[in-house]
Amino acid sequence: MAGNGRNPGRAAARGEASDPLTMDVEARRDLRLLEAVEQDSRVTQRWLASKLGIALGLTNIYLKRLVRKGYIKCVNVQSNRLSYLITPRGIAEKARLTYEFIEYSLQLYGDVRQHMRTMLAERAVSGCRVAIYGRGEAAELAYLSLKEFRLEPIAVFDDEGGHDFLGMPVRPIAEHTEVPYDLMVVATLDGSGQGWAQLIKDGVDPEKLFPLRQIPAISSRAVAAPRSGNGRR
Repeated sequence: MAGNGRNPGRAAARGEASDPLTMDVEARRDLRLLEAVEQDSRVTQRWLASKLGIALGLTNIYLKRLVRKGYIKCVNVQSNRLSYLITPRGIAEKARLTYEFIEYSLQLYGDVRQHMRTMLAERAVSGCRVAIYGRGEAAELAYLSLKEFRLEPIAVFDDEGGHDFLGMPVRPIAEHTEVPYDLMVVATLDGSGQGWAQLIKDGVDPEKLFPLRQIPAISSRAVAAPRSGNGRR
């Protein structure tokens, strides 16, 4: 299997972007639903909606689509309660999606590390002070990449504070002006650029923003190195 193991023909047929770092959103959602149903057939639509972070009505639509595809079946346990069972076809689809997700994750991790190495090499020598925006798995990737250059994040931000990230307090992004950072790694894998635009609205200097991976939509000026010789503005 070439590249990251994904089938470009299948991706094109689904109207999926050719970006090797983008796993189809629909495929990821299907995988999570199938995993949840296989683990516990008594799951409710309300519980699934909460787990996936989507509206209850959308959960109903997604489950019906999986039923139509033959991946799960709906059983009336009581007059007012439904149970969902994964079918043999659903088990096979879950295995395929799991394999695809593992390949996607490995490819993503490798490409993120390479991008971070390339962009951080010069800055590490200059003693650049780096902050991280985000506290999920993408932020962990950013943290590991920083540690390769023996850099410690000066702060970790997110939309809201009050959390911990690898033993460090997470500060609300509104407090970014209180931290003397030279660079902020935007540790998200959203290719839409919405998070990037919101950070600029929040007052973050676009010249200090740094993407976790190369995103064509983001201008080269936004990821340019700080102008001064020691990496500080």
